[in-house]
Amino acid sequence: MSEVGFLRVGAGHVVVQLRLTPKGGRDALDGVGELADGRKVLLARVRAAPDKGAANAAVEAVVAKAVGVPRSAVSLIAGHTARLRSLRIDGDVLELVERLHRLRAG
Repeated sequence: MSEVGFLRVGAGHVVVQLRLTPKGGRDALDGVGELADGRKVLLARVRAAPDKGAANAAVEAVVAKAVGVPRSAVSLIAGHTARLRSLRIDGDVLELVERLHRLRAG
């Protein structure tokens, strides 16, 4: 798997590193940010509270819509209860990378 900024490319999928703000007032992706340690992450916010997986389901739906893939193609693979999370997006890797890089500006 090769890493490009806030995403890693695998065979038939990409893994996106993101920072989630639950109860953020709106469902949106806010571009790419940099953590204190220099890592790049996609910034996301959702209206849902971090209760019983609601925020996780909401961020999966927001990312699926923004990237143009079915909701079933997006799955949370790490960080279920943390602000920093990893999402796997299945699909055509070249298309996914292009769409994700368009989100950089927010």
